[in-house]
Amino acid sequence: MTAAQIDVVAVGNAIVDIIAPADDSLLTAEGLTKGGMQLVDAVRADALYAKMGAAHEASGGSAANTIAGLAALGRTCGFIGQVADDQFGKVFSHDMRAIGVEYTTQLRGEEPPTAQCLIFVTPDGQRTMNTFLGASQFLPAAALDKAMIERAAVLYLEGYLWDPEEPRAAMRAAIDIARAAGRKIAFTLSDTFVIARHGDDFRALLTEGLIDILFANDGEIRALMGTGDLEAAVSAAAALVPTLVVTKSEEGALAVHQGVRTDVAAQPVAKVVDTTGAGDLFAAGFLAGQAEGRSIADSLRMGAICAAEVISHYGPRPEADLKALVAAQLG
Repeated sequence: MTAAQIDVVAVGNAIVDIIAPADDSLLTAEGLTKGGMQLVDAVRADALYAKMGAAHEASGGSAANTIAGLAALGRTCGFIGQVADDQFGKVFSHDMRAIGVEYTTQLRGEEPPTAQCLIFVTPDGQRTMNTFLGASQFLPAAALDKAMIERAAVLYLEGYLWDPEEPRAAMRAAIDIARAAGRKIAFTLSDTFVIARHGDDFRALLTEGLIDILFANDGEIRALMGTGDLEAAVSAAAALVPTLVVTKSEEGALAVHQGVRTDVAAQPVAKVVDTTGAGDLFAAGFLAGQAEGRSIADSLRMGAICAAEVISHYGPRPEADLKALVAAQLG
């Protein structure tokens, strides 16, 4: 096996986030589940957009946010995700390359347009996401940069992208490429609705030993393991994967690595402004810590530091100097 030249390559949705504050009454009137994520079609996306006030636009997508966090922490990264040949697509492509991420996926046509996520943020900082997948759901296996995947120490896959058939096949192909090259594979479960639709697939990936690092929040890991008891879910999942990482919002996070459990507290935050990207940036911090050869405990703390930074402002990507924050608190 040749030495890796890239720390992490991710395959995920290429999305532009449109973020605006909203009252709980708006969520109720629109029948939205607070704190959740739902897929919407173009008509519904337009209707929800019309309900938004002044909005903030930023390149997003779960795995893309994680890669942006890793890049901010000084790690070498690549990203594979489909955008259209439209304004949002060009913005997304520019944003990824501007932060030093290797991004080689070719633009698709103008239709369907680049994916968008309409995010309503309530005064308590909770985000309610409405995602129009657009071009991102048509990522073909042919668009995979095989050489990039082979050069990466870790292939990071986003559960959200497992839902459409074409990118699901692409991610299976990416797993085969990474495995053949002797690389590690990390997978994030993304959301309980994805687990409800594809939990059997995810459990099969774990049972077959195809996942090395599994990321989940407390609700997702309970849903995957079919139990309301968090400790039972953690125990069951940890038996299937070398490294399990579970976030628990203000209650901190835990990891079970090769049977050894580590718990850390959440990082204090003066005010939670917008929780968009919290799990994504936690994964970035953890993976960066592992790439640096840090302990599991310090990698979890790095994740907590990065998550705390991103929830202190609007948008799913870091604004402060993450490397400086980590250095100040962990050295």
